[in-house]
Amino acid sequence: MARDKWSIHTRIAMKKLLKTLLFPLLLIAISSLNTISAENQSEKLKSIIATCDTFNVLYTAEHPLGVFDSLMFKKDAQFAQNQLTLLSKIIGTELTENEKITLELLRFTLQERVDFYTFNMYLNPIQADQGFHLDLNYQVAPITSLQSAKRYLAVLNDIPHFVDQQLVLIQEGIKRGISQPKIILEGYEKTYNAHLLANPEDDYFYSPFLNLPNTISSTQKDSLQLAAKSAISNQVVPAFKRIKQFFEQEYYPKTRTAIGVATTPNGAEFYQNRINYYTTTTQYSANDIFEIGQKEVARIRLQMLEIADQQGFKNDLQGFIDFLRTDKQFYVTDGEELLKAARNITKQIDAQLPYFFITLPRRPYGVKKVPDAIAPKYTTGRYSGPSKTSHEPGWFLVNTYKTETRPLYNLPALAAHESVPGHHLQGSLTQELGDSVPTFRTDLYLSAYGEGWALYCEQLAAEMGIYHTPYEKFGQLTYEMWRACRLVVDVGLHTKGWSRQQAIDFMAQNTALPMLEINTEVDRYIGWPGQALSYKIGELKIKELRAKTEKALGNQFDIRAFHEVILNQGTVTLPILEQRINTYIEQKLAQK
Repeated sequence: MARDKWSIHTRIAMKKLLKTLLFPLLLIAISSLNTISAENQSEKLKSIIATCDTFNVLYTAEHPLGVFDSLMFKKDAQFAQNQLTLLSKIIGTELTENEKITLELLRFTLQERVDFYTFNMYLNPIQADQGFHLDLNYQVAPITSLQSAKRYLAVLNDIPHFVDQQLVLIQEGIKRGISQPKIILEGYEKTYNAHLLANPEDDYFYSPFLNLPNTISSTQKDSLQLAAKSAISNQVVPAFKRIKQFFEQEYYPKTRTAIGVATTPNGAEFYQNRINYYTTTTQYSANDIFEIGQKEVARIRLQMLEIADQQGFKNDLQGFIDFLRTDKQFYVTDGEELLKAARNITKQIDAQLPYFFITLPRRPYGVKKVPDAIAPKYTTGRYSGPSKTSHEPGWFLVNTYKTETRPLYNLPALAAHESVPGHHLQGSLTQELGDSVPTFRTDLYLSAYGEGWALYCEQLAAEMGIYHTPYEKFGQLTYEMWRACRLVVDVGLHTKGWSRQQAIDFMAQNTALPMLEINTEVDRYIGWPGQALSYKIGELKIKELRAKTEKALGNQFDIRAFHEVILNQGTVTLPILEQRINTYIEQKLAQK
């Protein structure tokens, strides 16, 4: 009995001892396995990113402007689909927050490459104010070295190949019923006639050779200028002659007359796809967007009426709008005056930035006019960002074409949107994320985030004290109304059978935009389905998240810290942005 008793006690003691010794070891082993598993998921993601970074079927050394044909787009879509399959096998819960964001963004961008081919978007490289040939103007940049001069000459000499490929794609698109409505192409001849000049030195493409750097010798300058003249005369001009012939003899006679994209093959499905892409979420239908737009129009209209009443236009918003459109005090007669006014406003905003932001970009920006070659069909202003490798600043482009249609009261809101704290600040900070994120994220731009942020910044400019007169405040409201009207007009045009004139009338009755700009904008919405939705949807989400943060944190709310969370991961989808703000609120409340 004693021996058996001792044996039992010994066994119990041994079990306790083993449990004491082995349990920590077991925890360590489990932890190690989890670490290895997490590392495996991280390495899988890095491997897919590396594969995506090195994959290139569209650009070659021989053709700096790219290789564009159906086979190339098919290969790109197949590659993207294969990478999506690999991404679906990654266990997201074992990734860091940064990696989870990268995973979602990579999935989103790869899906767009698949959709780009699935919906034949590559067969329609034309818009009302953009297009394959218009985009060539963005290749024009200052020449800073002999090497950059040679690269630019290679671009000029590649234009014929680029144009010929695009014309083949567009012809295939016409056969399949994929094209732009003829109604938005009035005046389009200016986009190609601008380059049909007898003297190559007068062409915009030649302008970089007028001011070559001193690091290039006189002999080299002469050779480069001679080569540029030859390229323009023998390559560029003949290519634009083919563009002219194609549009006037083939495209205009054969393109569609119906406006809404829903009337094209798979058009309704395509439009929903564009809603999903440009809002970066699947939560909205076309009718949802339409209703949101109507509510926003009604809300903003009340604020506009209040200002009109204060200025002596009692219950007469249209009368006040007509006054703003026609009174000469709101317009300048010279393009340089408009540029000076824009520069003055941006410097005022610059001084306010430290009060609203923790991190400011290193890259500077400037203000210059929209190039004459594209100004007639171009929007009133736009931001043009530099590449990461260039020494160029960012540019706030101001359209000085027909200054009598460019009111000064809209300029502060436009400046806040296109320069700082809008596109330049956000875009530069994204580029300056450096090694903290994969390269594709520093190049990424999603309209719901970028345009939503820029529209939010128009209201932020009011908090900065940038609107000095009731007219400038009304200009901010009319710009916000413009984006609200877009929700109604875009859906109306593409799914509800609206005519172009119906859309113009709706915009004219609700905004103080000049009629030239309204016409230009409506043509843009017709030619670019869904993109116009991103501005207001993105802005509403950011405003919603700010209100939520202010309510949750109370006197702990810090506008600089809030903006840091919005901006410090670069471009993200709206669902990712919302999750980041929710996490920020939880962390701040936990610190109380």
